[in-house]
Amino acid sequence: MALTPPTSLLEAEPPLVVACALGIEKFALRGLQRTGTTARAVVLRTGMGPDAARRAVTEALRERPGLGGSPVVATGFCAGLAPGMRPGDVVVADATRDHRPCGDDLVCETNALLVRSLRARGLRVHTGLLRGSDHVVRGSERAALHADGAVAVDMESAATLRAALAVGPRPVAAVRVVVDAPGHELVRIGTVRGGISAFRVLHAVRPVFFQWHRSLLLPRR
Repeated sequence: MALTPPTSLLEAEPPLVVACALGIEKFALRGLQRTGTTARAVVLRTGMGPDAARRAVTEALRERPGLGGSPVVATGFCAGLAPGMRPGDVVVADATRDHRPCGDDLVCETNALLVRSLRARGLRVHTGLLRGSDHVVRGSERAALHADGAVAVDMESAATLRAALAVGPRPVAAVRVVVDAPGHELVRIGTVRGGISAFRVLHAVRPVFFQWHRSLLLPRR
């Protein structure tokens, strides 16, 4: 039987912050902000790009009441880099790497439950390095990032998680849905179909974020 923290504990803990860049991503996440007895969340639209993500996350965690110690999930769409990936696949980052050439990888240590829960829903889940970028990645650059060890790339996750940890220690995770991949790039016919698949998956994974949030409140053994 799954253990559920007491309602009083859940209400006392900081809400989950779910950060995304785009309006369409926030629309897919609608319903997360409802307050209930099992979990609470704040959906933060950061704007596009690492600088916008860094500013928005830093400001929210420092200035919004009650968010100072909140766990943070970076989510939204990404570009898959590995052969065989397709729109609607999910990427759970083992680590993120900034788009700048220097700096260590940021390791995500609490993603095992996310992976299990997503796979239990029948989703194709990939784990590995999620690379940051400050622009849309295409063609040969995409292949080079994969050769360097990344399984996917997006513009905000690395900046989001680093900004969150710079404000203070907290659990962080990055969960992205592939919207384009090798053989399914955005410039090709089929983009609309791929986008619809990714949107539906992003909408469907919302309960997994709540499961992750609840698991952080359970006593460690």
